[in-house]
Amino acid sequence: MSAGPQSGDPVDARLVSRRGLLLGAGAAAVVAVSGSLAGGTRPAAAASAATTATTAPTAASTGAASAFLAAKMDQYGTGSTLRVPQSYTGGVEGRSGFVSSFAYDDAIVIAAWVAAGDATSLQYATVLADSLLWAQSNDPYADGRTRASYQPDPFRTANGPSIGSPASNTGNQAWVGMALLRLYRATNQSRFLQGALRLAQWIQSVAWDGQRSPVGYTGGRDGNNAAITYKATEHNIDVGAFFTMLATLSGDAVWSFRASSAFSFVAAMRDSATGHLWTGTGADGVTVNRSPVPGDVQNWAYLATLDPQYSPAVTWVITTLAASDGGYSGSSYSTSDVSKVWFEGTAHLALAVRARGASGDPARYTTLVSSIQDAQGRAANGDGRGIVAASNDGLVTGFGDTYNQTLHLGATAWYLLAARGTNPFRL
Repeated sequence: MSAGPQSGDPVDARLVSRRGLLLGAGAAAVVAVSGSLAGGTRPAAAASAATTATTAPTAASTGAASAFLAAKMDQYGTGSTLRVPQSYTGGVEGRSGFVSSFAYDDAIVIAAWVAAGDATSLQYATVLADSLLWAQSNDPYADGRTRASYQPDPFRTANGPSIGSPASNTGNQAWVGMALLRLYRATNQSRFLQGALRLAQWIQSVAWDGQRSPVGYTGGRDGNNAAITYKATEHNIDVGAFFTMLATLSGDAVWSFRASSAFSFVAAMRDSATGHLWTGTGADGVTVNRSPVPGDVQNWAYLATLDPQYSPAVTWVITTLAASDGGYSGSSYSTSDVSKVWFEGTAHLALAVRARGASGDPARYTTLVSSIQDAQGRAANGDGRGIVAASNDGLVTGFGDTYNQTLHLGATAWYLLAARGTNPFRL
């Protein structure tokens, strides 16, 4: 997920987006999240039935979160005006003057609006997707890419989009592509499929590495358009999910083959002893990066594939990254720092256990989403609608940046996906 600003953003250089850098309530509350998985992973039919036993967040809570997304979208324009929403509001980022809109956050917001499915939500999703398509079509490189972040005020200039962070990371391209495909399926508007195809072709031409084993997709291009040579587990999960969707909606089986290649890299990163996934490789594209270990790839591998081999990775998050801080409980970001709750990651985990349906998972889901809902209501720097990024300032990711107690588009959209049981990796 995106964290703070990247190189090129007008803000403290210590705040850097982890997505661009990725290289290869007390003890009782923690126990509630990290309890036994004695029942193991259930077959798909049982997992589906198990999700019905979960307790969803209140309609008032999800309605408030939806209102937050709409308000951020309308901050710099209304109606059909092309625009992008500010990713972070208030807190540390607010004091620094940071206003960038991360393309990853925009993609998750589109997914949340498509999942809502009402006419107003689909209209918001369409305007935001059209804004990203405009940025893609008017990018100085004109090669199908999007950038890590854009500046919302103004977003459109005579020279093209106002770029915040100029990097074009592989995972970000895949997330924008998945958002466009979800909207294409909902609206049947061909421009969204065509935009997704351009992103996929860019990924394939720029990031595919079939020479260095384990083969897979590299990190894309940095802000200077230099090749990012590491392979990230996260990026390959994103690409695998994106290309799988694309194969289904385009009817072109080549994307299914390429998705399998991405997922083969993910499988190669699985530790046979614990079942968790390593971060990826170093810059040589070969040497496994074993520290720090992030939580998102564990949950995402399961969500993207629903493969039981990744169920232990979800369990690893529950047992290794359990965090309790300020009365909140959930998942922290990585093995670097488990002192604070990362609410976006807590939503990832909630969605993963809801999808998995192992013994105790329905109760875990309820505990996790209840903690997010609690933060919505009382977190410092909150507004009663959006979700803050972390339970306190200074959650260290281990990848060169931090999350703070700042209202965050991505965390809010992931909460809505978890509340609705919508898996953004799968159609």
